[in-house]
Amino acid sequence: MLKEYFSRALAAAPGRLHFSAHSHHLWPDCTREAHLRMWEDAAALADRKWDRVLGEEVPEAQRHIARVLGLSDPGAIALAPTTHELVNRILSCLEPHWTDRGAGGAPLSILTTDAEFHSFNRQSRRLEDAGLAAVERIADEPFESFPERFGAAARRGGHHLVYLSQVFFSSGYAVPDLDALVGAVPDPATWVVIDGYHGFMALPTVLSAIERRAFYTGGGYKYAMSGEGICYLHCPPGWGERPVDTGWFGVFGELEEGVADGRLPYSTDGFRFWGATFAHAGLYRFNAVQRWLEGLGIGVAEIHTHVRGLQERFLERLAEGRAGGLAATELMPPAGEAGDRAGGRGHFLTFRRPDAGDLRRRLEERGVIVDHRDDRLRIGFGVYHDEADVERLCSELSAFG
Repeated sequence: MLKEYFSRALAAAPGRLHFSAHSHHLWPDCTREAHLRMWEDAAALADRKWDRVLGEEVPEAQRHIARVLGLSDPGAIALAPTTHELVNRILSCLEPHWTDRGAGGAPLSILTTDAEFHSFNRQSRRLEDAGLAAVERIADEPFESFPERFGAAARRGGHHLVYLSQVFFSSGYAVPDLDALVGAVPDPATWVVIDGYHGFMALPTVLSAIERRAFYTGGGYKYAMSGEGICYLHCPPGWGERPVDTGWFGVFGELEEGVADGRLPYSTDGFRFWGATFAHAGLYRFNAVQRWLEGLGIGVAEIHTHVRGLQERFLERLAEGRAGGLAATELMPPAGEAGDRAGGRGHFLTFRRPDAGDLRRRLEERGVIVDHRDDRLRIGFGVYHDEADVERLCSELSAFG
């Protein structure tokens, strides 16, 4: 679809077959130009570079994110180097529930899944270890019943935080009808956070119906094709007006006001969730990618259609027995079953097999890059792939029988 625009990344490793777009997406050529422009701005503007970064690059990135997600207020977008930083800032808003300081401190009650990315999984387990949180994790499998099971748990109420991924990193399963799951949360004081990292710029997503109720976080490392250091959080109005974990950007626009009546001021828009000074190269790259796609008239829907076509071609070869030892029965969720039809899947295929790690290493020795998580082999498709790449992948897999 867009292979010609990835000429530098593809030429940097001739012969490499990179099917790990879900992990480290290759960068298009325009990101190199953006990276150089960032350096040139820093050299020419020195201290004044922040006028350009905060006055031009940040508002542009906020507009792009809001456009892609169907959000009405770009100003509600906070940026940070990692989603972990942003999620911890949310957790800091819930401090009265998880700290023993002060009278009546109570553990934080969290509803989540057993399929969250390592970052949130590790942090939530550490809160459990410290006796600061009680965490209920709904199993992702069976996939066909996940929406009903998670919705039922949400409707029981009693949670301070509900947290789930739009696409499970461990399987590629895409949760259907986020609006319905958010709507299932009965307590208007319960915080709702959606990890959209594997959905952003991959699955067409419109958050307008829940933008005043739910946080949504993602970043540039995967399908936004812009690398590390550029993550974001949509911050619904009225939620988390004074995060305990805060940086000097949290009062951006009011820096001259100082502390009034002993109370720290906070921005009322997304800046209240910002941290402090950050490396801004990813911001330049992100905006360059968005401008490039807009110039070509290509949106998330077109990207998704292309990738789904490649996945279907691969699954056809799989069904024909032309993908080596991989079997349709190993696919998560199985193609055509209820879990697949209801939520679909993200832009990678996951196969559960005990030799996943060994197979990944053997493929890498042949110049084929995929990845694995425990017993799950993940094959990720992107806009720099075409049908010939799929055929070559199947041929390489066939070498292992």
